Order: sequence, then C-alpha cells, then structure tokens
Amino acid sequence: MTADVPDPRTDPPAGGSEAEVLLGFLEFHRTIFRMKTAGLTAAQRDQRLAPSGITLGGMAKHLAYVEDWWTTQVFAGRDAPEPWASADWDADPDWDWHSAADDGPAAVEALLDAAVARSRQVVADALAGPDGLDAPAARPGRLEGLRLRWIVVHLVEEYCRHNGHADLVRESIDGQVGE
Repeated sequence: MTADVPDPRTDPPAGGSEAEVLLGFLEFHRTIFRMKTAGLTAAQRDQRLAPSGITLGGMAKHLAYVEDWWTTQVFAGRDAPEPWASADWDADPDWDWHSAADDGPAAVEALLDAAVARSRQVVADALAGPDGLDAPAARPGRLEGLRLRWIVVHLVEEYCRHNGHADLVRESIDGQVGE
C-alpha cells in the first residue's frame, strides 16, 4: 500500500467465538488479495513471474472457483454455477487459471465478487443452524466427516498461500510490496 491510499483492511477479532475469529481472518485475507490486485491493467494482471505460469488474473479466477467449489458445491451440495459448469476441465484441468486472460479484469473481479457473496451466504446460513461450524458437508468426497470448520480454515489457507504468491508477482510488476 502506498501512503496516500487508505488501508481497507479490518483486523480479525482478537476475541469472540470461533466462527467470528475464523471468518474475521478469512475476510482479512480476502481484502489483502484485493489490495494486491488493485489498480492493475489487464496486461499487468496477465504478467507472469518466471519460471511460474501463475498470474494475478488467474489467481483471482482460481480463488473464485475455490470459493464456489468448497462452499457451494462441496458443503451445500449444489450444482456448479457458471462459468464452472460449462468449463471443459478434461481439456484443461487448470482452466480457472488459464482462462482469466480471456475475461478481462472487470469480469474476473465480478466473478470473484459473486463467488464470495455465495460463500458468505452459505456460511451464514449454516452458522444460523444448529450445528454451526460442525455442520457436515453435503458432498464430502474423499474427506469423510468433512465439516464447515475445515472448509473455512481451508479457505483461509488458500488465501494466505496465494497472497504470498501475489506478493511476489505484484512486486515483479510494479515494485509494490506489503502485507
């Protein structure tokens, strides 16, 4: 962050319920990712840091997919929303990463916004229920006994890991560094 731009982050709560702390960290890291991708052109969002093939645009679209996969599909048991439902995953298992360059920054940001909104709603609905973070996933797959708690922690982990990647890519683009 530059000195003339206000910091949009809200620190996660130091106390509170387990759900409040976990969701506080998730929102904190969602905001950090947005900070790392803010103000870039389409060409900059598609720039790679050799030898990796990752881009900030691809990372944003991947995080949208991760949000939808874990909350909408695995936890809530719903069908994949678009664009995931019609993606040819067999032709390109990393379609989420590779197709972002074809979409443009505004479309990818809108996709991430929509996925995050769906995730927030699914989690809020589950937390309002009797099981809270212990609510079982509708489609646990190979993770027998999968609960909402694991999914929220995994989302925090995804953002943390990719925020580290985003640090390196962003610094290589314009020298911007930060949390």
